[in-house]
Formats: sequence, C-alpha cells, structure tokens
Amino acid sequence: MFKYEVIIYWSEEDGLFIAEVPELTGCMADGTTYEEAIRNAEIVISEWIETAKSLGREIPIPKGKLVCA
Repeated sequence: MFKYEVIIYWSEEDGLFIAEVPELTGCMADGTTYEEAIRNAEIVISEWIETAKSLGREIPIPKGKLVCA
C-alpha cells in the first residue's frame, strides 16, 4: 500500500473521475467510478515507482499530510 496523496475529481469533459498523485510528477489515472479511479491510481503509482527505480531516479517519500490517531 502506498501513502501518497491522491486527488480525485470529476471531469465533465472526459466523463470520468480523474485521480492525480501530485508527489509523483505526471502520475494520473481515471475511472468510470470513484472506486475504479482509486484502483487505477494504485496500479499507476506502482508502475511509476518501478519505472523510476529502473531509470535510477529518485522516488519521493510520501509527505503523509493526514495523521490518524
């Protein structure tokens, strides 16, 4: 499980939910439902990290803005 912030919003233009991962440059996914957008974002985050590793690029540490007690 990744702990990166994911911002989800509805795109009227695309007719889809868009999931953006601001800490990972260019990392975005979409889905016809909110849940699908989250699932697709998890896949894209994993692929983003694997690609960064294979290219020897730095992988940002999640900021962890929310703290649950």
